[in-house]
Amino acid sequence: MNRREFTKRTALGFGAGLTVLNGAATALGTAANEKINLGFIGCGSYGRGVLLSGFLNRKDINVLHCCDVIRNRAEAAVEMTERSELKSKPILSSDLRTVLDDPKVDAVVCALPDHWHALASILACQAGKDIYTEKPASHSAWEGRKMVEAARKYKRIVQLGTQNRSAPYCHAARKYIEEGKLGKIHFVRVYDMCGGENVKLAPTAAVPEVLDWDRWLGPAPMRPYSPTYIAGLSTWPFFWDFSSGNMIMQGIHQLDLARMLIGKELPKSAYCVGGRFNTEGDAETPDTQTAVWEFDELVMSFDLTLYTPYMLRIDSVARNSDIFPYWPQCGTRIEIYGSEALMMIGRMGGGWEVFVRTKDRQPVVKDSMHGRYPVPNHLDNFLACVRSRELPNADIEIGHRSTMLVHYATISYRLGGQKLVIDPNTEAILDNPAAMPFFKREYRKPFEVPEEV
Repeated sequence: MNRREFTKRTALGFGAGLTVLNGAATALGTAANEKINLGFIGCGSYGRGVLLSGFLNRKDINVLHCCDVIRNRAEAAVEMTERSELKSKPILSSDLRTVLDDPKVDAVVCALPDHWHALASILACQAGKDIYTEKPASHSAWEGRKMVEAARKYKRIVQLGTQNRSAPYCHAARKYIEEGKLGKIHFVRVYDMCGGENVKLAPTAAVPEVLDWDRWLGPAPMRPYSPTYIAGLSTWPFFWDFSSGNMIMQGIHQLDLARMLIGKELPKSAYCVGGRFNTEGDAETPDTQTAVWEFDELVMSFDLTLYTPYMLRIDSVARNSDIFPYWPQCGTRIEIYGSEALMMIGRMGGGWEVFVRTKDRQPVVKDSMHGRYPVPNHLDNFLACVRSRELPNADIEIGHRSTMLVHYATISYRLGGQKLVIDPNTEAILDNPAAMPFFKREYRKPFEVPEEV
């Protein structure tokens, strides 16, 4: 594809200036002693505090760019890099094209809002860059498949930030299940429960000089600026234009891990009911949800609450020490019910325990394994695959299929709890025209995900 064709195909000139690298799949080859040049796109609290800080601990990378549409966030990322052992000063920008057009950049690390994940990833692939992109894979089902197509067409490494895929304790749990130690499994429960107030929108205001509001919105419809939208993970995920609520923002970790453990791909049916019962605010997505997916010989359920402060996510102490969560009040757990035993496993370092029949009314733990926080392992795996060209632990195909569970449930919820019949081979929802507007979103020009990547 020549430069003129590329410019035409990437959203009416939005992709102009990006370079498609022919044969870029072997750009790094197996040069294990060469440093990998990274560009960071999205430098908010997670982009800086987890991803950038995680990569800055390494000696085998360079940071060439820090890009964010909120200028002071990009500046803070540049300062972090300057203070690190790298002692380098990345190029600061607000336009991801600056990063993607730099031929010296080997890979990009993306920590953008959900509605940007697909377009940013596809543009990165087209520009010949490998990419680590935060979860979830996509804002809608259709664009998630386009991400997979782009990764394969341009032979790019695309790692999704579902870090449990790189956790040794999770792989041990999968092996335990595969060896039949739980017996036959027909039912799995997934939880995402915590406390939280409804989002209250601040009045609309003039756009700050440090913010490129048009680029922040990107593929989403234009709307007046409110500082609430850019406040972080406690705000924008609860508006349909930008995300699908806590189920896709946090629950995707547990759903992806559950799918990994049970070895299932896509369901035959899905339905979801719930509501936004705390109406003292402006959030659009539900604060209470139950979803059910039917696979061959297995049913998996998902329960979400955002008004239960006694339900706790696995904290940093549990993640980094030999203790288990108190399972009844662990809000981010998975329960796998086998014919021989029950496994409880927690995400992001929570470890797992296997329970058999009680004795003298006391729990009996047959086997167990402590966990550790898997983000460092996940970053290691990404860089290793950039060098080796092997598929990463959370390859975009894997991440897309896990995200599809949420998309099916969300569509069902938005259709009033309709049961969706699904073709697992094609990902299609069958005989339900009302579902199609939710399957593929309307894109705001020029920030369109292309039909042909």
